[in-house]
Amino acid sequence: MKLLACTWAFWALAFCLAQATKDICTAKPKDLLEPMCIYRNPDPEVQPIKDPEKIPNGTNPRVWELSKANSLFALSFFKQLAEGKSSDENIFLSPISISTAFAMTKLGACNTTLEQLMKVFRFDSIKEKTSDQVHYFFAKLNCRLYRKKHKTTELISANRLFGDKSMHFNESFQHISEMVYGAKLMPLNFKEKPEVSRLAINEWIANKTENRIKDTLPEGSIDSNTILVLVNTIYFKGQWKHKFDKQNVMKVDFHVSKTHQCPVSMMYQERKFQYAKITDDKVKILELPYNGGEITMVLILPTDGITLSEVVANMTLKKLVGWIHAMKETSVSVQVPRFRIEDSFSLKEQLTKMGLEDLFSPENASLPGMVADDGPNLYISDAYHKAFLEVNEEGSEAAAATAVVATGRSLNIFRDYFVADQPFLLLIRESSINALIFTGRVSNPCESS
Repeated sequence: MKLLACTWAFWALAFCLAQATKDICTAKPKDLLEPMCIYRNPDPEVQPIKDPEKIPNGTNPRVWELSKANSLFALSFFKQLAEGKSSDENIFLSPISISTAFAMTKLGACNTTLEQLMKVFRFDSIKEKTSDQVHYFFAKLNCRLYRKKHKTTELISANRLFGDKSMHFNESFQHISEMVYGAKLMPLNFKEKPEVSRLAINEWIANKTENRIKDTLPEGSIDSNTILVLVNTIYFKGQWKHKFDKQNVMKVDFHVSKTHQCPVSMMYQERKFQYAKITDDKVKILELPYNGGEITMVLILPTDGITLSEVVANMTLKKLVGWIHAMKETSVSVQVPRFRIEDSFSLKEQLTKMGLEDLFSPENASLPGMVADDGPNLYISDAYHKAFLEVNEEGSEAAAATAVVATGRSLNIFRDYFVADQPFLLLIRESSINALIFTGRVSNPCESS
């Protein structure tokens, strides 16, 4: 029998714990039932992740470490994905949600399947290295990340388990899924009506993402052997803290490559932003905050003639944290294109290359904790990810912007410039704990602007 797990539908940002939030945000580790199997990292030499930032007040150190573990996975996965794509292709995904959904899968895993999940997603870098504790820390991280940020910010996420109605699922697995991840089990008739079931799941995803994400599960992804589908949907909509003025949008050429240019609608404003020019690494980094201040978009732009591919190849979490730490409030002339990017792909190939092999193997997968004692042996047949992001002025009409722009362009010779007219990286993050929620590469915004 096969198991289809971990389909994601995203538009841009975040994760809540649905109806379980009130309980889980005040829960203690002893309040959670233990999964069937527990993995403990046997290597005493593995140290928790360190970086230049201090742990914010009121933040559990292990939650802080989990955020860093998710960021380590984010960069590793992004690099793996970028290697298989042309440099002029856009990339957009939510790595923390991929981690979250596979953490749900980990609830039922044992043996080397569980060990590989811990290592690939870097959960074993947390000081408390037992796999059951990861779920507790995820619960606390989710409560920290996805509380309401601002009245203009929509931060919506939901999880669901879709199981074949003929199967009996492990009660502990269901309990922890619902308690920690807000993922209730909904029975579907995969055996007799696989296509109807596929359409029902896709409809649920579309409804949870304001119809931004459609057809996540492709034709043929559900068949009569499917047992369980784990779904995580994320929807984000935020307004800029400093809006771009529609009157300051101009057509300019975006340099996709040395030989390919095309016109884009370039937004413009000049004001003080968190900004840094990192001479040694040949990058500029700029932070654009959303209303509420805790959710921000960080843009990374190559300088001095190096390519974005070179930046990505040399980028580590330590470097990235250092760049963010180096940003200071600076008067910057900012030009960023309007763009809309959508990305979708199967995760199986990339994760297998990263070492997650047994989970996708009918012969080697060990997932006994998902079904009751008399249930079949399961494995993950595939995993799908789909993401969407749109960046524009957000209806911005800043009253003083036109005057500031008019004088700034002609008189302020001391300002710094951030002109995103070539491929750049973007990160959408929760700034108080530097949690990378979304990552992307904008290589070709031309058709969408």
